Amino acid sequence: MMDTRSKRGRKAGENAAPASVQVLDRSLVLLSIVAEADGSTLTALADATGMATSTVHRLLTSLSAHGMVVNDSDTGLWTVGLRAFEIGNAFLRNRKVGTISRPFLKKLMEETGETANIGIEDDGNVVFISQMESHAPMRAFFRPGKRGPIHASGIGKAILSTWSDKEIGQLLSGKKLQSFTDRTRNTLPSLLRDIQEIRRRGWSLDDEEHTVGMRCVAAPIFNEYGETIAGISISGPSVRISDEKASLLGPVVRDSADRLTRAMGGKRPEEL
Repeated sequence: MMDTRSKRGRKAGENAAPASVQVLDRSLVLLSIVAEADGSTLTALADATGMATSTVHRLLTSLSAHGMVVNDSDTGLWTVGLRAFEIGNAFLRNRKVGTISRPFLKKLMEETGETANIGIEDDGNVVFISQMESHAPMRAFFRPGKRGPIHASGIGKAILSTWSDKEIGQLLSGKKLQSFTDRTRNTLPSLLRDIQEIRRRGWSLDDEEHTVGMRCVAAPIFNEYGETIAGISISGPSVRISDEKASLLGPVVRDSADRLTRAMGGKRPEEL
């Protein structure tokens, strides 16, 4: 009798584990989709995930109970909850750049008149983690957590410029470099030529390579080992950031990146 119950107990546990993992996996997928949008309906989330509406509602209800998502009863839209924000902030606390960078972003925005951004590299993409918006009527905006293609981003190219050509090739091997405009560096050779120029001058330029009419000037940030951990940039409309102004802003952004590097106890590779 004892042996039989024990075997049944183990069997039940073994069956429960995959089901629990599936629920967790589906919940995380759902949370990621909610985070990408400014508000999603139940039907839209069901369509995006391929899950039944009843399943999505059940998962959302569970996530809501833990503060991970919230529902607006008036609009029916689901958005990220406070608890998800708190968990995300734990990442920034561990990566000091998120909190230490705020006064540097503010000063850079005030000096240039353009939106200032901080971003990191993750799995071949740039993830924006903080921003100080310009006061100008026309301005750039990147929602914290938004991902962008590393090859068509000022911050992305600034980070890549500190890597070897071999490392860049390995990162992008087998990946299609998507074209967003006719200025996108959509081949590895054209990207590497641009990277060489970035290394020479110490700052990068996204010259309407991702969005027509928008330019971005960026520079890398280093840790105490001289390793690149992030990039800082200013973004604005091309009508304000001309070729001449970009040449003037580049050293300003580079200086801000170097000052933030020192504030974090970091060093440029040549200083080691």
